[in-house]
Amino acid sequence: MAEHPTGIPIQLEPLVTRVLAPNPSPYTFTGTQTHLIGIDDLAVIDPGPDDAAHLAALIDAIAGRPVRAIVITHHHRDHSPAARPLQALTGAAIVGAAPFAPDDAGPRADASFDHAYAPDRVMAEGDRLAGDGWTLKAIATPGHTSNHLAFALPETDALFSGDHVMGWATSVVSPPDGDMGQYMASLDKLLGRSDRIYYPGHGEAVENPQRLVRGMLGHRKQREGQIMRLLREAPRPVPAMTERMYVGLDPRLLPAAQRSVLAHLYDLQGRGLVIEEGAAWRIAA
Repeated sequence: MAEHPTGIPIQLEPLVTRVLAPNPSPYTFTGTQTHLIGIDDLAVIDPGPDDAAHLAALIDAIAGRPVRAIVITHHHRDHSPAARPLQALTGAAIVGAAPFAPDDAGPRADASFDHAYAPDRVMAEGDRLAGDGWTLKAIATPGHTSNHLAFALPETDALFSGDHVMGWATSVVSPPDGDMGQYMASLDKLLGRSDRIYYPGHGEAVENPQRLVRGMLGHRKQREGQIMRLLREAPRPVPAMTERMYVGLDPRLLPAAQRSVLAHLYDLQGRGLVIEEGAAWRIAA
């Protein structure tokens, strides 16, 4: 798409440059956005898929400048695999989200896991990475994945929100690694911050992040209310609930919707509000 050119560095502000990877899909929108932080030396946030054209575009955008770190928000295959070839070319350490190996074989609703992801340094809440004129501070935002991190750039009050908050769509929350309770708590956490702008992993910059986060919290609470109303009518399996809740949904997105409904149900179950019986769910007595 002409308005979303891949492989071309776009300077969003003096310390932030974006390069779009050529991996558009129903789950990645126009593709994964890699962000370069800094002027004289750099951090690279979410280098994206292991794609030769995207890697070449990143090397062109880096333009010989030292790369202090390759920073990963989470371990999905559209965000972290290019870290390894980029490390081989730049010598930079891979830092950020903890590695994770899923313990189930359930259906996956987005780009799936990067099983080879192995950071040199795991970052946690409050950990910092600094370069010439820039600082990245890790903000733990689990929910989309158990290891998801956002990164604040305090010099400009910006936040790199990964897949936790995106302007184009709500994040997929797919159990068991995705957790709806954690996701909601992470949204509440961001609502308590005063970041000026979000730069997400997919879609355009979010220029009024507090309003969007409030809307996302409201949307998830609305979905929870839909589930409770349906189960008050009768016990139902997840596919039947999803069909009622997502009328007119693109069939390609149905697996994602079912996983998000399941995530809501697990959260409601943990709060003692619903019970799973066989293939169906019902209101707790």
